Amino acid sequence: MGHAAFKSETKTTVNSSLHLALLAAFCLVAATIHAAPIPVILDTDIGDDIDDTWALVMLLGMPQLDLKLVVTDYGNTPERTRLVAKILQRLGRTDVPIGTGIKTANDPHNQTRWVGDFDLEKYPGKVHADGVAALIDAIHAQPGIMTVITIGPVPNIKEALRRDPTIAAKARIVCTGGRIYKGFENGGTPPADWNVRADAPSWQAMVAAPWTITTSPLDASEELVLRGDSFAAVTASTHPLAKLVIENYDLWDHRKHQPKDASSILYDTAAVYLAYSEEFARIEPRRLIVDDAGHTRITPDGKEVRCQLGWKDRKAFDAFLIQTLTAPLSKK
Repeated sequence: MGHAAFKSETKTTVNSSLHLALLAAFCLVAATIHAAPIPVILDTDIGDDIDDTWALVMLLGMPQLDLKLVVTDYGNTPERTRLVAKILQRLGRTDVPIGTGIKTANDPHNQTRWVGDFDLEKYPGKVHADGVAALIDAIHAQPGIMTVITIGPVPNIKEALRRDPTIAAKARIVCTGGRIYKGFENGGTPPADWNVRADAPSWQAMVAAPWTITTSPLDASEELVLRGDSFAAVTASTHPLAKLVIENYDLWDHRKHQPKDASSILYDTAAVYLAYSEEFARIEPRRLIVDDAGHTRITPDGKEVRCQLGWKDRKAFDAFLIQTLTAPLSKK
């Protein structure tokens, strides 16, 4: 498909358990490389928390997924588009179209130091000014079901459903968002998850639509941190994917608040993984509604949502992520 092939080597020695987990992940990728890749759209508020960047770069390294479109969502979407464009250009993936989604704010994002003075006018790839229209068109252009990965607030999705409700019959949603049980133990009353509470009406519209939804709520995604040898395997890698992720992480405005030898919480990598496989995840259906404050509530009258409530094998997921960023197989 004309995708650039990357070559790399990782200059690090990991302990034996991590080595075995990486080997298992490589075998999993090798066993599925022959299968037709799953067509996906990524809808993202990239530029605030750094996990969106990890998720996008992870997706670009997965031959199991065929990225048809990236749409920026929520906040200062034109600036988010500049960030996406620079990432795609750096990685030789200007074949992937970008759509600028609904702008809800003028605030700068937290990766402006890495983006610098990147000139979107000189970007050689396709940039759609109306990202919602591009999303609708991409869904209808796919002969089968399109997987839409949403990893932030979703005003684009609400507007797409308003313009064309038929997209719900042509797509499925895989997302990061919600809080099912996490924090409610012993009578706790935690705040609603940011992705939902930032624009509760949009999440209400997404949940109400008649498509299948799989979500990784905080119950599972809040665990996702690479530490020690796992983090070192990414920081020491010379692969373009790993190098780009770490460049952005080091220049991210909130890097100083994170441990030097660990990633921040990589919530959004869970949704990218679930778009491809659920082998390492524990998925259980729950009937949910989204209230006006952005809480995801369990109720008998709610929409059945496939919720990731934990991990069957977290170490295997970490190994899969590391393998994808440091030595992925070339896309065919």
